[in-house]
Amino acid sequence: MKSLLNRRSVLAGPSHLVQIAREHAANPVLPDDKDETAFAATDSSAVPTSPAEPVRPVTTLRPVPVVPSPVYTRGVQIADTAEVEWLCKEEALTPFRVFRSFDYSVSLLFHAKELAYYIALYQDGSLWRALKAPDLEAAEGAFHHFEEQATRLSDGETRRAQLEAQNEQLARMIASSEAQAERLRNDLQRRGAQEQTVSSRQHQVRKEVAQLEAQRVAAQAHLNKAHRQIHQLNLASNEAIPHLPGR
Repeated sequence: MKSLLNRRSVLAGPSHLVQIAREHAANPVLPDDKDETAFAATDSSAVPTSPAEPVRPVTTLRPVPVVPSPVYTRGVQIADTAEVEWLCKEEALTPFRVFRSFDYSVSLLFHAKELAYYIALYQDGSLWRALKAPDLEAAEGAFHHFEEQATRLSDGETRRAQLEAQNEQLARMIASSEAQAERLRNDLQRRGAQEQTVSSRQHQVRKEVAQLEAQRVAAQAHLNKAHRQIHQLNLASNEAIPHLPGR
């Protein structure tokens, strides 16, 4: 019995004082052998006997965002598309809001006779889906819901329009660059041809200048020769004149 109590005190850790009734404290009842066996079995199951068992960490609780309920739960109902088309044909609906994104459009329509609101989603001008709301607040919520849906549906159209515009811009830039490159090539070719013409002309001019210079030198030599001959002839002529005495 003492060994069992010592074992329980060691396993259970520090002891705690427990208030009991006076009649039980005056007449304490000790458990018999069967109760000891049952108590030991219960106590051993309550306290882990294997110290090597890993302790599992407790997952920290984090706040989870509350997802708002769909618009259909706030009095919004599915409307009959044929009825909506007939009301539009009869001009019984007044448009409050209109949203359009490429082939998709959303309209918030007011039926004054019934004080009801219709939210219509169109695809390429054809009525696709329609909702009916009893008040403007719920109708605006449904309208924004359809607006987000139309925006998501037209994301591909938006991207396609952007890519088409970018491709057209790139094509224009490529054409402009190619035209500019062609002009530069033509300019370079024309400049090269002009430089070749100028070079040939300069060579021809230098050749003609050399020829003219040779002709000038030959003419100057001939002229000098002629002057010498004239001088000699003058001298010969002067020798034939008799010497006349002066007065």
